[in-house]
Amino acid sequence: MHDLFNIEGKKAIVTGGTRGLGYGMAEGLMEAGCEVAITGTSDKVYEVAEAFAAKGYVCHGIKTNFAVREEVYSGFRGCLEALGGDLDIIVNAHGIQRRHSAEVFPLTDWDEVMNVNLNSVFILCQEAAKIMLAKGYGKIINIASMVSWFGGQTVPAYSAAKGGVTQMTKEMSNDWIARGVNVNAIAPGYMATKMNEALLDETNPRYREITNRIPANRWGTGDDMKGACIFLASHASDYLGGAIIPVDGGYLVK
Repeated sequence: MHDLFNIEGKKAIVTGGTRGLGYGMAEGLMEAGCEVAITGTSDKVYEVAEAFAAKGYVCHGIKTNFAVREEVYSGFRGCLEALGGDLDIIVNAHGIQRRHSAEVFPLTDWDEVMNVNLNSVFILCQEAAKIMLAKGYGKIINIASMVSWFGGQTVPAYSAAKGGVTQMTKEMSNDWIARGVNVNAIAPGYMATKMNEALLDETNPRYREITNRIPANRWGTGDDMKGACIFLASHASDYLGGAIIPVDGGYLVK
């Protein structure tokens, strides 16, 4: 059983690893013995990587902006170089949010959300697969959302992007699973992260509405993502393809 979940010595990229869910999953992979390259859009990525290293983990920080296509490629190359040219696991955990009702949603915001949350994910999966397919092994973990199942509100671009990530995950699995590369996704429920800070005000009626629907009776954290991430990164998931796993405290089934 230890060997089934053992990922010690594996090389991983976790995008958006400086905060929130990405931070939690990066930490979980390092706790399990992985060498990890994390990405972020500011110099904070270096500080976070240094803090992880101070705890005895092997972590590299790469600064890049996935809203810019050229930086998606250069950021990936930077991570790969930091990891010594090899890659076993990639977790595409970066993302942004923009909130407007659909009839007034600015096209500039639409383009930015789609570039960051969908287009860059496709490129990162594609680049990672080139390495993984060549050696016949790899784990690609995308981050879907509750809005992969329902529409949300005031988040048309985010909903469209996460719906795209879900279907893209399934298609890529079909292309690659027989060649040793597993592609799956985690769909976080309502998480107490910066992206959801507009909803986290306890005086907001929407906060109470959401919390009342969560059987676990709390919002999730980055730590709640670790188990699913390690499962999908390990041999335990070798026969799993195109799965979208909710980590939501039971929200979907209530």
